[in-house]
Amino acid sequence: MSNCHTFVTFAGLFRPGARANIRSMDDPNVKGALAEQAIVLAAIKLGVPVLKPVSEHGRTDLALDVADRLWRVQCKWGRLSPAGDVIVVATGCSRCVPTGYVRNTYTDREIDLFGVYCGALDRCFLLPASLAAGKHAMHLRLSPPRNSQRACINLAEAFDFEGAIAQLGERCHGMAEVAGSSPASSTSQDPEPTTVGSNFFRTRSATGWSASPAERR
Repeated sequence: MSNCHTFVTFAGLFRPGARANIRSMDDPNVKGALAEQAIVLAAIKLGVPVLKPVSEHGRTDLALDVADRLWRVQCKWGRLSPAGDVIVVATGCSRCVPTGYVRNTYTDREIDLFGVYCGALDRCFLLPASLAAGKHAMHLRLSPPRNSQRACINLAEAFDFEGAIAQLGERCHGMAEVAGSSPASSTSQDPEPTTVGSNFFRTRSATGWSASPAERR
């Protein structure tokens, strides 16, 4: 009798013409929430502790605890291009003000990493913040360009989430060993190198990750 009553009660909730409160996948907030949860899940699968701020709408969505350091992450949705060969990532942000929308970008002083989730591929990627700092968008190529261009190309495979986490751990471990090899005062302080007619990321390693100028000294 109880089961029958329960059935009748729930049946009454689904009236003809009633609409479920389901938000569209076209909603940027829904995509952002999905991207964030996908990145959290990917990190947990790798055994990486994830920390989240107690309040929302900050510059950092979460932090990853890798190699005894907290890495501030801004999570983004990656859209697959119509041709299926490029992941388009909107790395900027916008907010509504009385006069309209204000567009802004992130700096590598605010965050350390961009976490990207491509829903069409169900894959996560991790990018150094300096790679997209000051930019409103960037592209991750799933295949090399037909014209064999190599400069200024960001191959998605180079930023695969699992591989990037492993490289973060290795880099931090190597930096700790170098720092402990001799007192800081005993090492010479070389001036910052001058770069002429080139961009640092054009000559980065094939893995997509490389040390910052300060780390290379």
